[in-house]
Amino acid sequence: MQKCLYSLCPTDCLETVINNTFRNENYFYTSLGNSVIFSNNTITEIKILISKHRINEVCFVLSNDNHFILDALKNNNFSNIRGLSTFYKEIKNKKKHSESLRYDDYNHFSILSFYLNSKIKELKLELGNSVNQQVKITAKIYDRFQHKFENVYSDLLCIETYHLN
Repeated sequence: MQKCLYSLCPTDCLETVINNTFRNENYFYTSLGNSVIFSNNTITEIKILISKHRINEVCFVLSNDNHFILDALKNNNFSNIRGLSTFYKEIKNKKKHSESLRYDDYNHFSILSFYLNSKIKELKLELGNSVNQQVKITAKIYDRFQHKFENVYSDLLCIETYHLN
């Protein structure tokens, strides 16, 4: 049986949708806007969860109407919440990055893809090779209007920008 750890935002309220869509043994880790910071303690706890429950996939999930992502792109009403200022800066940088690659002026899906791909890279780096060989790390965006999960854009499309002098 497939066992998956979903990292998601509690304001998206996707636990039931995930359980009804993916009939696996599902586990959940939540952080506002999926802004999880992979500290040593967090990585240790994730490794323990993966080992204890024999989890074979970690999936980052955000809805296309996530309150914190939309706020980071527009109003900044919640940027003073402890720990979210860095997250807000990162989302704004992903938007600029998306625009610099000539995606639509405001292509929300590409911004979410850039962000979630960066979380995948971050987690892979922190988990190390031994866990990475056992666990698949993916990301999905939930389209609340169409009631379906979409895979994020490939990391190949979400290339990083580099500046050479």
